[in-house]
Amino acid sequence: MMSGSASAVAAVVPCWSCKGPVATRALFCSVCGAVQGPGTIDHFTRLGMQPTFDVDQDLLEKQYFGFQRRLHPDRFAAKSPKERALSQSQATSLNEAYETLKDPLKRAAYLMEMKGRKVDLTACGTINDPMLLMEQMEKREAIADADSVATITRLSADADSEVIACQCHISAAFNADDLEQAGHLTIRLKYLAKLAEEARSKKTRMTRAMR
Repeated sequence: MMSGSASAVAAVVPCWSCKGPVATRALFCSVCGAVQGPGTIDHFTRLGMQPTFDVDQDLLEKQYFGFQRRLHPDRFAAKSPKERALSQSQATSLNEAYETLKDPLKRAAYLMEMKGRKVDLTACGTINDPMLLMEQMEKREAIADADSVATITRLSADADSEVIACQCHISAAFNADDLEQAGHLTIRLKYLAKLAEEARSKKTRMTRAMR
């Protein structure tokens, strides 16, 4: 299980340069100003966010771009090779955290992992849930059979609406600390998002073909 956000914030390590105390999520040492390594902290802590599914997207972007500006390569052009390498490591870790937290599916799976429940988003095997399997087969067939822009537009809008509704249900499950339901819904969101993408792609192809 991953470390909790609060404990990560409270942790202090010595600066590699001056040995002064540095918070694990700090980009720079407050004593000597040297850039620090990214450290082993969770994505929420890294970006100064609360560990919740209901992420404030505006705040997330503000935090991310604010940190990245401080790590711009131009700021380290005259620094030592070690500091340039550390700044790049920090930037890479921030990118990974941002890409995970801005995506509802990745964020849900990451939260589940933080809570000790693994949800494999890369698995390509058979769906174990019969109802979910039937739902996906029916929706995929409807998309494949769509023979007009009007039909695929409707199906695409329906798919997008179901993705949003599923995200709302995931939020409710996490807020109720119902990890069983949150995990089930995260898997469902994976397939709904894939269907929505397929519908958008077909809509784009059909629209272009009419030009």
